[in-house]
Order: sequence, then C-alpha cells, then structure tokens
Amino acid sequence: MHFTRVVSALAVLLLSGLQAQSGHPWNLGSLHKAPAHRWLDADSPIRSVLYEGEQYQGNKTEVFAFYATPDTLAGKKSDKQFPGVVLIHGGGGTAFAEWVELWAKRGYAAIAMDLSGRSPDAPKFDPDTHELLVVRNHRDIKRTRLEHPGPDHGHAEKFDSIGDPQDMHWPYHAVASVIRAHSLIRSFPEVDKDRTAVTGISWGGYTTCIVASVDSRFKAAVPVYGCGFLYEGESVQKPAIDKQPPPLWKKWVELYDPSSHLDDCTVPILFVNGTNDKHYPLDSYMRSYALPRGYRNLRIEPNMRHSHPHGWAPKEIGMFIDSFCMKAKKLPKLGAPQSESGMIVMGFESTSGATKAELHFTTGNGPLVDRKWQSQPAKIAGKRIITPQPPKNATIWFLTLTDERDAMVSSEVYFNEAP
Repeated sequence: MHFTRVVSALAVLLLSGLQAQSGHPWNLGSLHKAPAHRWLDADSPIRSVLYEGEQYQGNKTEVFAFYATPDTLAGKKSDKQFPGVVLIHGGGGTAFAEWVELWAKRGYAAIAMDLSGRSPDAPKFDPDTHELLVVRNHRDIKRTRLEHPGPDHGHAEKFDSIGDPQDMHWPYHAVASVIRAHSLIRSFPEVDKDRTAVTGISWGGYTTCIVASVDSRFKAAVPVYGCGFLYEGESVQKPAIDKQPPPLWKKWVELYDPSSHLDDCTVPILFVNGTNDKHYPLDSYMRSYALPRGYRNLRIEPNMRHSHPHGWAPKEIGMFIDSFCMKAKKLPKLGAPQSESGMIVMGFESTSGATKAELHFTTGNGPLVDRKWQSQPAKIAGKRIITPQPPKNATIWFLTLTDERDAMVSSEVYFNEAP
C-alpha cells in the first residue's frame, strides 16, 4: 500500500508563503513579567484571583482565575515547591474549579482563567466532607461580567474584529491572558518555575497551540481537539474566516491561525483528538501535528466525544506532562510504517512495555465527521507492531499502542485519498 502523508506539497508551499510574512503581535518582554493581582479569596482550598490583563477599548482589564495547590487542598502550609500547570477552557467554558482540583490532587499548582471577561460562581464544598461539590452541567455555572472585562468570546470577537484595532481581537487577549497567568504562577514561591506545563480544550486547545509556540518557558503542552488550518477543509470555523475581505482574511490567518505559529514550537507537545471531531477535523489536525520542531506525540481515539469533561479525562494528558515536569516515565512513541511481505510493520519506543496494539481504519468517503471506523487487533513482536494491510478501499488508517499503565498513543494518521 502507498502511504500518503497528510501534508501535501501544495499545502506546505501555501503555508510557507504565509509564514514567511508572519510574526506574532505579543510583547513577550511585558507578558513575561508577573502581572499585578489581587486575591478575592486567599483562604479556600480553591482560591479566586484577579490579575491584570491587556487593555481593551483603551481601558484596563482584569482576568479572573481559580488557583489551587496540594497544600491549599489540604489546608496547610509547607516549604514544598510544586510544578505548575495552566488550564485553558474552550468555547462556552469558563474557569473550572473541578479542573483545578484535579491537577492539584495530581501534585500541581494549577491555575485556570476565564477568557470571556467573566467570573464564575465561587466553588462550594460539602460542609461535612469538605469535598468540592461539582456542577455536573457546566451550563448551570453562573458567570458574572467583571467590572473591568476584556472581550467576550463570541464569533464577532474571534473573527469579525480583525479589521478593528488589535486590542479588540479576542485571540490576542486570550493568548496574552494565558501567558500572564503563566508568569503569575511562576512568581509564586510554592511553584517551581522551571517545571510548568499548559493544556487546553477545544478553543483552549487552539490557544494552547499558539501559546506553546510563543512562550518557550513551558516544559510541556497538550492541546486537546484544538489545532490550526481553520481556514481550510471541513473546519466549522472556515465560513467565519472566509467572510472576511481578502486582506483581513490574510491578516487573521497570519496572526491568529495556529498554523502560522506551530513551526516555531519547540515545547514538547502531545496532540489529543478523536477521529470524528467536527470542530477540528482530522486532516487539519494532522497538518498541525506535522509543524512543531520539538518533541511531538499523538493520541487519536476513535469516536472521542467533544466536551470539557471528555477533553480533560484522558489519563495520557497527565502522564505526558508528568514525564516532563515530574520525571515520570514517558508515553510510548510510534514510528513510521514499513511494508514487509505484504504486512505493515511499525517500530515503537516504550519504557512501560506494551499490552495491546490495534489497527483503525475507515472505508468511508464524504465528511470526516460522518465516517464509520473499524478496529482490529495487531500483533506485538518485540518493539514492533505487525498487522495486515488495511482493506484496499480504506480511505484513512492509523495504529494505536497501549502500554502496561493502560496509556494509549497513536501513530500518525495516513490518508489514502487526495488531502
């Protein structure tokens, strides 16, 4: 079988033409300084803070965030330093107290900011157990507009503002607010500033791609769902970009599409997505994966659902970040496929053994979101995966490997159709 790579020569040429003229609009000299901040609650297990943001419409702004560490959850003070993690919500989201708690329980100082100029309700705790009372439906979380807010996070602010001054652009504010949150926690004495990571979901994954490309202080990054090339293919964002006049279309792509920044990314990065994600289609995802110059790994899950809870659920996110911030074992890494005697052979690296390998493929055509996927077991022989070729009518395929910790990673995704 001919292994067709997802990045076509034409796509590379078009992208390089854009990147040759692109830079980024963020003042890192300013953003790398810890922003002014004030605690709204400095005593709870999960604390609330406002920190200085970028100017919006000529006015000062503040950004709301939740913050917690293992010590705040335990209600004690210690001399320990913890690695830090910055958590970026997606569209319709906010700062999530439960997400911060999840990472603090893992051993991190965690900060999650709201990127819509709002603050959510303060977290509530069981009076007897002191456990966080989780709001199961995130739409039920009440959000209050701040006194000094930045832009909202609707389509008008994300796309249609591109012809307005820079301080009106939501992507500009989002990236700046994340970098400021990073600088803030790095200034805290309980945070080891040399062990920090970032992860985000959906629009937060989009933002993670840009942040990891701009702020090289991070030791690891995990964009979930989010990617670049939003102006191509089946991206649901494409119509909002295409409606812009050509000069503004070009400006948006150069400034705010992750594809214009990811080739500057040297931060180790794990891309996490599903096969049928309509927001960040698989072909755009693989084009984005091909760009970073640093260490890359990949986790593609057949039919992975798209939501905040599903986006922070994969255990591999924590394992990947732990491997760079806590010296834990690395995730397995799959190599490139070879054809031997009519079989596909793929080497892999793993420090935690290997328990299962699978071949995943679709024979469907039409929209990626509608394609049906099939899976079949593959053989593990030493440090190699061996499997029969996918059916001749397979249009897309990839392999996955699961290690002894039940951690799953995937190979690159191969398209047997015109990209």
